[in-house]
This record gives sequence, C-alpha cells and structure tokens, in this order.
Amino acid sequence: MNTPSNVVIVDSYAPTRRLAEEFGRSGAGLVRVQSTPEVPAVYRGSFDVNGYLANLVHDGDLAATARAVAAYHPVAVVPGGEVGVELADALAERLGLPGNGVELSPARRDKYLMIETVRRAGLAAARQRLVTEPAEAAEWHRSVGGRIVIKPLRSAAGNGVHFCDHPDQSRRAAERLLGADNVFSQTNTALVAQEYLRGTEYMVNTVSRDGHHRICEIWRTTRIAANGVLDLSDTVYLMPQAGPVQETLGEYAGRVLDALGIRHGPAHIEIKLTGDGPVLVEVGARICGANLPYYAQIAQGGSQLDWTVAAYLRPSWFLENYAKPRPPGLSCAYVGLVSPVSGVLRGYRHLDRIRELESFFEMSVVVQPGQPIRPTVDDVSYPALVVLMHEAEETVLRDANTIRYLDGADMYDVPPEQADGSEN
Repeated sequence: MNTPSNVVIVDSYAPTRRLAEEFGRSGAGLVRVQSTPEVPAVYRGSFDVNGYLANLVHDGDLAATARAVAAYHPVAVVPGGEVGVELADALAERLGLPGNGVELSPARRDKYLMIETVRRAGLAAARQRLVTEPAEAAEWHRSVGGRIVIKPLRSAAGNGVHFCDHPDQSRRAAERLLGADNVFSQTNTALVAQEYLRGTEYMVNTVSRDGHHRICEIWRTTRIAANGVLDLSDTVYLMPQAGPVQETLGEYAGRVLDALGIRHGPAHIEIKLTGDGPVLVEVGARICGANLPYYAQIAQGGSQLDWTVAAYLRPSWFLENYAKPRPPGLSCAYVGLVSPVSGVLRGYRHLDRIRELESFFEMSVVVQPGQPIRPTVDDVSYPALVVLMHEAEETVLRDANTIRYLDGADMYDVPPEQADGSEN
C-alpha cells in the first residue's frame, strides 16, 4: 500500500487555494506554513486551515520552522503565494528537497534585482533605477525623458504602480509610496523606476522540473485608462496553445526562468511584446493568482495546477510529457468590472444582462450591496469578476466587449451625494 506523500505549501491564501485542492485530490497530505506572524491585510478573512495536517507559523527562526516541517516528512515545499517565495526556497534547500536554491531568491522577489539579473543574462530588459528618495525618481526621469513607471519593489496585483509623464509626477508618486505599506502589509523602503514599455502585455504561466519548462497557458491582457490609472488591466484572454506569438513568448519565458534560477515549480511571467520583441515586466516564482489556472484547466483540459502537482509528485511523467502539445480547447476571458464611483453600493443595474450573455460561465460579486465601493485602480479592487467561455473565440470577444459597454457609472446604484465622479 502506498504511503500518502505530504506536501508543504507556504502562504496558501484564497487567490491560490486551488493549488492546495489539486494536491489534495492527488492524495497528498497538506501542511501549511505561514511566512509572516501576521496575515497580510489583503488576505484576512479570506482563508482557512481546514484540510491541512498543520498550520505552522514562521517567526523568523528558519531552523525551528524547518524542524517543525521536517516532522511531517514532506516530499515537496511549494510557494503558495508571492510573499512566501523566499521562505519556500529556504525550507526546500534546508530539507534537501527539489527547489530553486537561495542564491537568487532575492532576485525572484525584488523587482529591481529581477530585471538586472535578466539583463546580465543577455536578455532584453527595461532601463531602470533603484529609488530610495523622491528626488532620485525625478532626477532619473529627467535623464531618460518620456513616460516612466514607478512601483514598489515587492508588491503585486498592480498595487502602487504609477505611470508618470513628468518628473514632478514621479517625485509625487515616490513620496506617496515610500514609507507606505504594499499589498502584503510590508513597508516600502525603496522603489523601482522603469521606462514605460509599449506593447501588448501577456502572462505566461509555467511549471518546471529539473530545469525543464512546461508552458502551461498564456493569457493576453487588454487595458483601459480609468480612474487616473493609465494602463488598468480590465480583461485577460486565454490564448490558443500554438501560434507564432506563443512561440516567441515561450522561448523568451524559458530564458527568463533560466536566468532567475527557476528550475522547479510554478512561475507567472509578465511580458510586454514590444516593437523590438519581448521584454520582461516581472516574474512571480509561484502559481498565477485570480483562479486563472483553474479556468484554463476547464477550458483547455490542463493548466498550471495539474502540471505543478505532476512536477513534484510524478516527476518521471512530467519529464516524459512536458513538451507535448494539447488539443485545442475553449476560448476563455476573465473580465473585471471597473467601478468609477465611491460610496455605499445599493446595487448593480445590469448583472442580469451579463448573465444572459451567450458565453457566460461564472460571476463573482466581490462588493455586495450595502458595502462600500471605491474606484477600481488595481487588480484587487474589481467590484465583480466575470468568466466567459465558449468554443467560438468571436463569441467570447463580443461578450467581453458587451460587458465593457454595460459597465460604467450607470452600472452602480450609489446615492448621488456619495458618488464622487472619480472617473478620469
């Protein structure tokens, strides 16, 4: 009789809970490690520890946490979210389990080090400057001209990203961000200023084993200018498995993984396809959030979820199959509603019309009637999310555009005296 394998997941929160479920379905026992004594504010109330053999809270003593984890004889340590990447690396190395080592761990989290590491490997990379004082942001902006991007070193989900056309804007953005907390409740002690890359942005989700990389799915993003945000992500579209764009992105993504020492496990790679070719935006050395791998699994018969499980629990099968193509599947889109209003939400006016769309698959209403609503400015402030799925791509595209038509100030029933006209 086979003994169940135990798997440690570091920082499994709501956005990546499907990964824990996938390991559970495989028969693995699950141990959860929390990398911070306090749960980041963005995740409070959105997770539970049911189904885990234990929930171990790391207090900064790596040796003690490693001993506690070792008691469960795990076969793998997997990062469950962005904030847990470095602890997962350290635990895997301490316990002699498949992992990516600790030498490049900071470069897999710090967005400035990340780009510099990729540049040193000979890959195309954005011009950038490390910023610790607001004046440095303005000074570098004057030296390069044009539009630049200011963002925290260790955040995610579009949190704190500012698009700046003038040095004064860069200085003000740095003033707002330095000393403030990022999305993970960590204080920004430094920022990165980068050139603004023009081109369509793609998300390439991968899984690796022993340096062999599976391109699991690629998502194309679309963006709108709203609520003072120049490039606000509003919809992502699942791309077909094969095509010239996918080939270009996959080849570049593999080289990025090699440059950052990602030899084992999942990664989420954001790439701009510029006029000069692919250029890295940033990498998360963990599974993609927002349930996107779950929807890709339904639409295409497999995704980053099942490939991650295979990489750790069935490595021989993974190495035999990682390069094989899959048959075509369904088209899929993940559409975020973009609120332009602030106030207490009384209700939504057009959700029934969205549910009647031909490709409608699922809707998640995040902000419920009676709750405060605010303008959408990043990936964690959508008031509702809609998933579309259909065998015909044009049907998904049509319905996504219909949602954007329906979504606007008229969508949201907010008392007139509270609506602040935040849409820019």
